[in-house]
Amino acid sequence: MKALVVERNKLKNNLKIIKNIIKQDKNKPKIIAVIKGNGYGLGLIEYAQFLIDNGIDFLAVATVEEAIKLRENGIKQDILMMSSTAIKKDIEMLIENQIIITIGSKEAGEEVEKIAKDMNKKIRAHIKIDTGFGRYGFIYNEKEEMIETIKTWKHIQIEGTFSHLSIAFYGDGKETEEQFNRFMECIDELKKNDIETGMLHICNSSAFLRFPNMHLNAVRIGSAMLGRLSITNTWGFEKVGYLKSNVAEIKVVPSGYNIGYSNSYITKIKTKIAIVPCGYADGFNVKVDRDMFRKIDKLRYIVRDVKDSFKNKQIYVTINGEKCKVLGRLGMFHVSVDITEKDVKINDEVHFEVSPMFVDSNLTRDYE
Repeated sequence: MKALVVERNKLKNNLKIIKNIIKQDKNKPKIIAVIKGNGYGLGLIEYAQFLIDNGIDFLAVATVEEAIKLRENGIKQDILMMSSTAIKKDIEMLIENQIIITIGSKEAGEEVEKIAKDMNKKIRAHIKIDTGFGRYGFIYNEKEEMIETIKTWKHIQIEGTFSHLSIAFYGDGKETEEQFNRFMECIDELKKNDIETGMLHICNSSAFLRFPNMHLNAVRIGSAMLGRLSITNTWGFEKVGYLKSNVAEIKVVPSGYNIGYSNSYITKIKTKIAIVPCGYADGFNVKVDRDMFRKIDKLRYIVRDVKDSFKNKQIYVTINGEKCKVLGRLGMFHVSVDITEKDVKINDEVHFEVSPMFVDSNLTRDYE
């Protein structure tokens, strides 16, 4: 049966590294564990519970659905919904489930204030400032409008203020430093106007590791927990998560025999193959890296993909500790693996290297 295996010992190792870095920081920033995207693929509820069991008491998500699901499954810790919204129904659901709301616009603030007043409640919230990401948040150079808006709030308790860095994983840090300075200028202006800013946080995983001076009161850690960094790993983080399946069928095909779609692979000799029920729909050989770089890098990816299509670049799986070649094109739910001269039997376990984020959310998450 297919499942994503989550190695607890590796997760604990990564969390230990993060905590050790924090110990060296005089400010001792709080860890906000980001568990968006089904817990980065590790399973929203299972991953949340693992983190709580290991001393994390503040979680963050990106959607209303994730926040509500955590509450429905008995998660009582603080949860920050990082995406600002002015949609009445969504705000009501977040308030009813005691989720900390993010407010990043005049419209969102007005709607939250109105609902809170009608409910006669004081709503916990973080302010989001857009320092150059171009998504949620009050625009950093429109400080007067931001201040005027916040001053009208009577039923909103500001517990934090944050921003989001766009390129902390790349370059010499100039753009990141510029965003950080914009953020701190906004904080100074808010404080001058007697506005409580609460917990300050701007660092994602990459910024946390690269820019200790930006840790502030809290850091938002997501990908580093999984050991899947967008920067060179010099800290000893371990990649967490692999997909497992089993050999379902074994057959021997003759020389000159086609394997898979498009007739892209023809055997050169008599070949023993294992059929394994796992493919790209399950998340195998799906990559996330190509949305993270400059135009020239994207062009390089295109050139590389074209070259790979001609080269039939080799993909491997692991059976009984041995690397085995995948033959032909990947299927949606199956692969054919060369096991010629290997001691492989029906039901032997097969390991696939994957990014957990792309593993079908319907598959079981086995914490081992």
